[in-house]
Amino acid sequence: MNVTKGWAVAAAAAVGASMLAGCSIQAATAAGGTVQVVVGYQSETINTVTAGTLLKSLGYFERDLAALGRKTGKKYSVSWENYSTGAPITAQMLAGNIDIGSMGDYPLLINGSRSQSLTGGRTEMVSVTGYNLRGALNGIVVARNSTIQTLSQLKGQAVSTSVGSAGDGTLVQALSRAGINPATGVKVENQDPSVGASALQAGSVAGLAQFVDWPGLLVYKNQARLLYDGGQLDEPTLHGVVVRQAFAQQDPAVVRAFLQAQLQATSYLHEHPLAAAERVARAAGLPPQVVYLYNGPDGVATFGMTIYPQLRAALAHDIPFLKSIGVLTSTSLNLNRFINTSYLKQVLGSSYATDLASTANPARITGTDAVCHQAVSDPATAGEVWLAGQDYTHPAANPSCLLRNIRAAEAAGKTVQAAYIPDAITGTRWFAAADIWVRNPAAPSGAQFEPFATAASARSYLAAHPQAHVISYAAAVRAS
Repeated sequence: MNVTKGWAVAAAAAVGASMLAGCSIQAATAAGGTVQVVVGYQSETINTVTAGTLLKSLGYFERDLAALGRKTGKKYSVSWENYSTGAPITAQMLAGNIDIGSMGDYPLLINGSRSQSLTGGRTEMVSVTGYNLRGALNGIVVARNSTIQTLSQLKGQAVSTSVGSAGDGTLVQALSRAGINPATGVKVENQDPSVGASALQAGSVAGLAQFVDWPGLLVYKNQARLLYDGGQLDEPTLHGVVVRQAFAQQDPAVVRAFLQAQLQATSYLHEHPLAAAERVARAAGLPPQVVYLYNGPDGVATFGMTIYPQLRAALAHDIPFLKSIGVLTSTSLNLNRFINTSYLKQVLGSSYATDLASTANPARITGTDAVCHQAVSDPATAGEVWLAGQDYTHPAANPSCLLRNIRAAEAAGKTVQAAYIPDAITGTRWFAAADIWVRNPAAPSGAQFEPFATAASARSYLAAHPQAHVISYAAAVRAS
């Protein structure tokens, strides 16, 4: 497979259209008297919702532009363009057709690399939307009834991914660590996420490597199980916002207005996590239970805007890797030129330095476990139970308490629509009903049950605890 072919074709078309597109946009602005701002986003990539789906639904950007217009005398109009991956957003940005976009780390780097040689066409990364310091935003799933239990069993098989995406990056790195040449060890099918999901169900591919929310969605629908948790890489992954430099320099107040709106959307998500999940679910056509898995308190995604040193280092680490597989051009991307924090610093003011001091998730599970009568404070063990018909969740102090909460709810005739708990090794929050549960009779009473999002995590724990054994989810609930 030619990894760069899709990107090269898109980039060539974009470069050819860039000057014409840029001139046409400026002419339209002058003629109509309205500044048209085009935002490219991915409605189903729910790690970007604070700069996309959620922000759009809240209307904060339009509101802030209207306020800006009252000061400047200009009129602003926002057009939201929805895509399934970051590649077409990059192509449209290079063509001058999109002014602001959001995408994952690998697409961000490709975006910057493709644009850096264009006269007047450079792009800049200006903020983060969400991140996971261990890489758990991406994953590899197999069909629910697949016999594949280890990553090595994918050797020689067809695997679907979106080439150049964050999910593709996880696939390549995971295969490499497993001793499989990613270029020859598997047959990569370059597909949009929805196409790959259908291919997995049809049996035409053995695995699917994708970014949020696809692994969780397919597992929730009982169509797949998680084979590889991106958190096993222990490498940060992130999504962020990129702007066309020429557009930003022409009207920097618009960029600041966007970041101010993103900040407000981030605060809304932290303060109203269930309502935010339901907003995103309605707009994207997703189950709110899946959105909440990633975007809820202590979720797989941590939402913030600051480009932390750890995230910058992760991007720097990815550049030689992307060059080695032929995705980036021969000239190294200059991160110092690509990352521009000046707009964000203006928006955050003195809080920017404070934000740099901590990467902890500001949205935490708190409260008191009503069944175990314990304060819920440790994100490494805290879980939640969401009952049908309720607009709030029930906090659980640890995995054993989560099971007891579920048992109590079911005994009371209530339906558990979703329960969440972190993997005991990787810390990746996952659906309790889809976890592999292990009981360790040697552990203290009340701490004998441990959940694992993948068989690999469970095997690691079992190897270190020979007294422990796998137990079904239903049996774990009964025994709790």
